[in-house]
This record gives sequence, structure tokens and C-alpha cells, in this order.
Amino acid sequence: MKKKDNQTLISFYIITIFPEMFTSISNYGVTGKAIQKKIIKLSLLNPRDFTKHKYKSVDDRPYGGGPGMLMTFQPLYLSIKHAKSLLQDATVIYLSPQGVKLNQSNIFQLIQKKKIIFVCGRYEGIDQRIIDSLIDEEWSIGDYILTGGELAAMVIIDSISRFIPGVIKTKKSLERESFYDNLLDYPNYTRPRKIYNMTVPEILLSGDHDKIRSWRLKKSIEITLEKRPDLLEKKTLQKEEKIILNAYKKNKK
Repeated sequence: MKKKDNQTLISFYIITIFPEMFTSISNYGVTGKAIQKKIIKLSLLNPRDFTKHKYKSVDDRPYGGGPGMLMTFQPLYLSIKHAKSLLQDATVIYLSPQGVKLNQSNIFQLIQKKKIIFVCGRYEGIDQRIIDSLIDEEWSIGDYILTGGELAAMVIIDSISRFIPGVIKTKKSLERESFYDNLLDYPNYTRPRKIYNMTVPEILLSGDHDKIRSWRLKKSIEITLEKRPDLLEKKTLQKEEKIILNAYKKNKK
């Protein structure tokens, strides 16, 4: 996917009653730069603009009783329909604890969509009829509850954006990060060489790139085994990785 000048590679439309929250990714960091370069297009739509309520209210009590409030049907329905008319053929995603859990591998599924409308719920959620009629997919960033979908949308946008050509300058920097190929990152060090009686491992100062690579792979496997063994269960180990893993397990006995 080669990028031409000022060619938008992915477009996001966000349905939210708090559009101001998205200034954090629009103006800062690599995602902000990608938006400024028009590699990414980020648009915002507020359901309050589609309500006839005197005080722009977009919540009401749920039928059947129960705690909390729900986002009302009409403003949300009209805002999603309007976003779909502006971003045709987009996938409409509702941020929900019931959705597909985001991980490094399925980020690539989202990148392929090119056009995404994120629906950010608030209060106790949204009317089920919205989900049944307009939502294509539900996604979650983890097994916990947030007060709204905005933070989840920002997390997913940031995760997706980093793999779009032109957002991160070098492919190698992406390949060496945590969760790449189901391995956590190895320890990293920078200057000074020694501080407060803490030193940098000598092998990183050796200049022997093959030994450094092997050390980093070893540390990455060890850290993954200690902190996230579930990731190794999903990984197809290469010969060198099997040797490192077996040696580590043997020394731990």
C-alpha cells in the first residue's frame, strides 16, 4: 500500500457527545502528525446536534427499570445515518465490553477496512435497536468497564494508526516492539552507561550485532514466559527460539 502525497489511507468518523476529548490524539504524537499530513482523516459528530430536546439531552431511563440511563434512540440513530452518508461503505463499530477483544494480531483486520465509524456509548449503554439495525461490529479493549467509548476509540485509533505506512518512519521500529510475533519486548537502555551504581549490560556495548540479537531474543522469550506465557502458546517457535525456551525451563527447575 504505497502512499501518494496527501492521500488519506484510512478515515475515522467518531460519534461522541464529548468531541473535545479527541484533541489529545488530533494534536499530539505520531497520530496527530499523521492527521496533519492527511494520511489519516479524523471527523467528529455529536449526537446532541441531532436532538430536538430543549436542553440537548440525549439520555433517558431504560424500559423495565434498573439503574442508570441509556442514550436515546433518535439522536444516535440520526448521527450514525449522517456519518454513513458522509463516509460511504464504512464499517460501523460500537465500543462495547461485549465486543471482540483488541489484540496485536486483529489490529490488522481493522486496518484493512479503510473507513470506520466508531460509536461511543455513554451512561449505561445504547438502545439495542441501534445495535440491531446500524452496528456492523462490536469491539472491546479489555474486560473492564469505562464510563464511555471515547477512550476505547482513541486506543484503537492509536493502535491502528501506527501500522499505516508513513505514520511510523521505520518498519524495524515496529517489528521490535512488544507483542510483535507474540513476544514481549526485551530490556532497553540508553545513556549514561552507568548511573547510581546501575550499569548497562556489557553485551550491548560489545558492538557484536549477532550476539546482541541473540541476547535480545533470549531476554524477550524469558520475559514473555514470566509475564505472559499465554502469548507463547499462540506462537510457532523457530529452532533458535525452542532452544532458548528449553534451556530457560531447564535452568528454572
